[in-house]
Amino acid sequence: MSNSEPEITRILVVDDDDRFRERLALALMKRGYQVTVAAGAEEALRLLPECEPEWSIVDLRMPGTNGLELVKQLLVAAPLLRIVVLTAYGSIATALEAVRRGAWDYLQKPADVDEIVHAFRIDRSGVRPAPPIEVPTLARAEWEHINRVLTECGGSIRKTAQLLGMHRRTLQRKLAKYPVSR
Repeated sequence: MSNSEPEITRILVVDDDDRFRERLALALMKRGYQVTVAAGAEEALRLLPECEPEWSIVDLRMPGTNGLELVKQLLVAAPLLRIVVLTAYGSIATALEAVRRGAWDYLQKPADVDEIVHAFRIDRSGVRPAPPIEVPTLARAEWEHINRVLTECGGSIRKTAQLLGMHRRTLQRKLAKYPVSR
């Protein structure tokens, strides 16, 4: 198998954000993975026997059953499943709790597909290889910061613009742009 071919083929992506979920699924499929998507915990548990995933990417905050509880439920049904928890609301406490419940790893959004795939990889000794050192561009760092503040402000453009010290229209223009690559 060449380096460009995925070793693992089946992935279950669980995220209530339709746009993020579909973009992530598309990016994974372009890399050769077989992807099943679910908008929440109940759908994920229903699809699990059909898709028989080897990996799962689970959002932390979702309506109904949250990602931490879903990690536990998925592992009861599929004990060998490797799960990476993604969240825009990262904290050390939730990261530790996710791993305690059986998550393979925990990443903060926005995480790109290569970072997510890398989180699942281990070598034969069971040690994860060191991630490649990538320094984000200044534009990417700005975009990530703006989105974190926007999330913390509950999506309020006005409040976010005030906290960032910029005009509301400037903020809206910056948000309309796709994230700049690393």
